[in-house]
Amino acid sequence: MKHFLSIETISAQDLAALVHRGIEWKTQRATSNELPLAGQTWAMIFSKASTRTRVSFEVGVRELGGNVMFLSTNDMQLGRGEPIKDTARVLGRMVHGCIIRTFDHADVEQFAHYGQIPTINALTDSEHPCQIVADLMSVVEELGTWQGKKIAFVGDGDNNVSRSWMWAAKLLGFEFVVATPEQYAVDASFLQRLQAPNVSVTHDVQAAVQGAHVINTDVWLSMGQEGQAEKEAAFAPYQVNQALLDMADSDCKVLHCLPAYRGKEITEEVLESQADVIFSQAENRLHAQKAVMEWLVK
Repeated sequence: MKHFLSIETISAQDLAALVHRGIEWKTQRATSNELPLAGQTWAMIFSKASTRTRVSFEVGVRELGGNVMFLSTNDMQLGRGEPIKDTARVLGRMVHGCIIRTFDHADVEQFAHYGQIPTINALTDSEHPCQIVADLMSVVEELGTWQGKKIAFVGDGDNNVSRSWMWAAKLLGFEFVVATPEQYAVDASFLQRLQAPNVSVTHDVQAAVQGAHVINTDVWLSMGQEGQAEKEAAFAPYQVNQALLDMADSDCKVLHCLPAYRGKEITEEVLESQADVIFSQAENRLHAQKAVMEWLVK
């Protein structure tokens, strides 16, 4: 039984294959008649708000020939305290796969264990693996390859996107630099587990983006952290603006997993100048996730 729960637990070969298969799905969208989910019903359990993740998965399941049902935790017995393992045992007897977007990564792992159906992590507080497949698709589309490239992540060094990117860099070998305030860097125990000499963390944002081929950023306050003014203030020097972009490679691309808060982690000027890249990155969520679902049912 295969699951897609974390970049940490996938092989480099499988990760690269998912990226390239996502590009194939994108190219063939109007002509493909492949329906690997034909006759299947997949459930989506979301306890966090979503735009791109929900729409891309619902469209993706249908384009792969399957049926999909959206289940908000507020409308399920999970919302009244039913253990995730009991929900998993029930759904595992009724549906063919499950896509979960929640807070605690352990919930996704428990569901996969007890449900015994293909399970996808559509975001937890620990990792956002589907986003990274889409982002790597964007790197290939814009630069041709990730090999020999320097990718900088500017912002919260200890959020789900930055951690998933670090695992991807370990697997695929490109240079990855995280620029983040000292108090928001990923902890030393994570880096010790990572054991990736091509991944570094710095508090010097200018050094991080020097010569970078890609600058990646994300919101300063993840879901559930809204209103933390002190944290937001610490990130002010880490805004992706034109002055910062000028320090990178002359053809540097900017990625943002969205939603973006213009004037905070990225300026209006930079977002609009890089809009074609950023919104293609958002589109790639659909094709990346089709590749993931196909891979799980093969």
